[in-house]
Amino acid sequence: MEKIKLYDTTLRDGMQAEGVSFSLEDKLAIARCLNELGLDYIEGGFAVSNPKEMQFFQEAAKLGLKTSKIVAFGNTRRADTSVSDDASLNAMLACKTPAATLVGKTWDMQVTEVLGCSLDENLTICAESVEYIKKQGIETIFDAEHFFDGYRDNPEYAMKVLSAAAEAGADALVLCDTNGGSLVDDLYEITKAVCDKFGTLTVGIHTHNDSDCATANTLAAVRAGASHVQGTVNGLGERCGNANLCTVIPNLAFKMGLEVLSPDKIKTLTEVSRFVFEIGNLNPVMNMPYVGESAFAHKAGLHVDALRKNKRTYEHIDPAVIGNERRFLISELSGKSNVLAELEKAKISGDKKLAREILIRVQELENAGYQFEAANASFDLLVKKVMGTYEPAFELIKYYVTVEKRTSGEMVNEATVKLRIGDKIEHVVGEGDGPVNALDAALRKSLENIYPAIKDVHLIDYKVRVVNAKAGTAARVRVIIESRDKTSIWGTVGVSENIIEASWLALTDSVEYKLQKDNVPPAPDTESKHA
Repeated sequence: MEKIKLYDTTLRDGMQAEGVSFSLEDKLAIARCLNELGLDYIEGGFAVSNPKEMQFFQEAAKLGLKTSKIVAFGNTRRADTSVSDDASLNAMLACKTPAATLVGKTWDMQVTEVLGCSLDENLTICAESVEYIKKQGIETIFDAEHFFDGYRDNPEYAMKVLSAAAEAGADALVLCDTNGGSLVDDLYEITKAVCDKFGTLTVGIHTHNDSDCATANTLAAVRAGASHVQGTVNGLGERCGNANLCTVIPNLAFKMGLEVLSPDKIKTLTEVSRFVFEIGNLNPVMNMPYVGESAFAHKAGLHVDALRKNKRTYEHIDPAVIGNERRFLISELSGKSNVLAELEKAKISGDKKLAREILIRVQELENAGYQFEAANASFDLLVKKVMGTYEPAFELIKYYVTVEKRTSGEMVNEATVKLRIGDKIEHVVGEGDGPVNALDAALRKSLENIYPAIKDVHLIDYKVRVVNAKAGTAARVRVIIESRDKTSIWGTVGVSENIIEASWLALTDSVEYKLQKDNVPPAPDTESKHA
């Protein structure tokens, strides 16, 4: 089979997902990222829909993309308009892209009830629209909307629409499962019938995920002969989303042995997935296959024990080939194998006695409400404490936090922190948008002069969960904090009946981990602490 062409529609179909909105700068950043990934086509947007879309095409032309073709998207002409006067077609031409995608109706019901024209008129509309774009020297991709629904209702007419587009000069016929309701066997048979009929002409596939089959349907279409695959990063899209390229690409490469992207490019796919989530201000899907943070996370002790002997026991591929990493989760369900695996990962000798001591301590803390699955940094510090190698970078003398509400309605949050750092005492005040933010500000202010590396640390997430809700207002709370610097991300945890204390524990663990990660030595203590 010829090389599979990869067509991304994150910037158009992906933007139709609920809660997704990319600015012009966001779209340009994603386009650069997708070009670097090595995709063949990047659909930039619905050209006629709004001025921002047109501005994207103007700015994208200046990016100098070497790998990907930017594609304009639009409808076939309106039934009551000529091609030369049609707003959508002319907006596509104004984009001055090397390729354009036209979407046309192939379902007879859609033609008569939505377009409001005859079936023969629709054939003319599709043919004239394709011919109009093709004559401008633009690669023309015909998206056959609702093709599978149309074929099931009226196969003869659905095929006639494809023939009209092909005879007018379309470079590719893309079969769209627009409603996302097709199942694999049916979609395979229909796609094969199209591939058999149109011979060497490129046939493509565009699936939606309304029956949770978008990826499976895409792979089935490729098995049937499709060589052009459309989808979005992270499966973003209207309703239940589109085929997820982050799953489709490795399945095509690793499971079907097809030529899609080079191994070096596929290795960046995890980074691309997380970049698009970050740009879109979206929460990553932890259990997304291949690229999700949990895709190679192992919790059961029996599983980890087997993995330490042979990675193939519970992993279908090496996570490194997709740019992901193996993780061993530490919890009360863990056995010594989980702890030993973490110790080996940290290049600490596999001491079974040490592992047992750590596991007992983990179980004690989890019984008190701690959780280390999302707190890798706190677990790292715990290991050092059990080993006796932990050296604190500072010592708390006291802190207090005040929250004041004034008659004007203004809230004032202040925190005072007094620390001993080596032979120095730091006593500072911080203000913030809330009591925890103020405490964080005071902690940073007290440390930054002595430990400048703290300036690189940014708190990126803060979660609070009630551990024992039946205790009411006396319940313990668990605070999970996610922090990052220029090179890595880490999580820390604190538990207390007092939310401020739980936050303080998580904050100080974050700072301590940063300093130990960077091998920053504790400040010198030239005076006795009891002086």
